[in-house]
Amino acid sequence: MTDTFQQAARAATEAMRDVFQPTPLMRNDHLSERYGADIWLKREDLSPVRSYKLRGAFNAMRKVIPAQTLFVCASAGNHAQGVAFMCSYFGVKGVIFMPVTTPQQKIQKTKMFGGAQVEVRLVGDYFDKTLAAAQQFCRQEAAHFLSPFDDDDVIEGQASVAVEIEQQLGRVPDHVILPVGGGGLSSGIFSYYGRACNFTFVEPKGAPSLARALQ
Repeated sequence: MTDTFQQAARAATEAMRDVFQPTPLMRNDHLSERYGADIWLKREDLSPVRSYKLRGAFNAMRKVIPAQTLFVCASAGNHAQGVAFMCSYFGVKGVIFMPVTTPQQKIQKTKMFGGAQVEVRLVGDYFDKTLAAAQQFCRQEAAHFLSPFDDDDVIEGQASVAVEIEQQLGRVPDHVILPVGGGGLSSGIFSYYGRACNFTFVEPKGAPSLARALQ
């Protein structure tokens, strides 16, 4: 970890307090007893959008507003909802591209969080087509593209999870177990804690992108 990244992540975390309070860090007695360890769960499911995704969206957007007021993302779920929520909060326009196969529940949740600020476009029957359409729209409209993971400001925002854990626990945890998809959350938390703790990254057998990247 670097002092610069830590300072930036802490600043992002403090700025988020205007939007939502820290999610709970809760000790799980059942798992602690079962595995003979002191196990705590960071309850990101209790955030306003039921995931950590609004953290990165908030941090990336706050850095370019008011110079930029049009934001775009490609997502079939949580990232879309996080971006939609933040577009509503900041009062800026959001265009969210989703695959045509996206479940109606996720589409409706995205529209609910974004309200009048957000337009949902269903494009492509698989994600690569959706992403290409979103990026083309960005180029045409000079919009700001919000990647769920390939964005330093998004990663910095996701690191706020680590900042809160440290504050709530009173120290850096000994071991962190994280799910990995695109890598935005894991990159942020690993960059913040560095070698101060151990990590285990978990991903589906059918989509082991991190494992293959490290081979």
